Amino acid sequence: MNGSDGGNPNRKARRAAQAAGELDVKAFMEMADKFIDLANRENRKTKATDLHMAFLYAASRYNAFVGKRILETEDQEAFVQQLGKEYMEMLRNHLADPEL
Repeated sequence: MNGSDGGNPNRKARRAAQAAGELDVKAFMEMADKFIDLANRENRKTKATDLHMAFLYAASRYNAFVGKRILETEDQEAFVQQLGKEYMEMLRNHLADPEL
């Protein structure tokens, strides 16, 4: 294979999305794994109960930045409610994972 996309519109779309800084499913999971790896490294010297609160704090701080400065969310409470629902769904899915 010569590295061209062979006219594959899905591959073209993926490459365009990556060039724009967007994450496909694979890249999304790799990014999440980087944060999990960091947590696992930090957990060697920090209690998991302290560490998980630091991650929650950092996530809320970063999400507030995105909401205010990137998305320019006018209805902050709706933004909080939506993120809360998304977080609860993710947490429920992970708690239901028998391999965790």
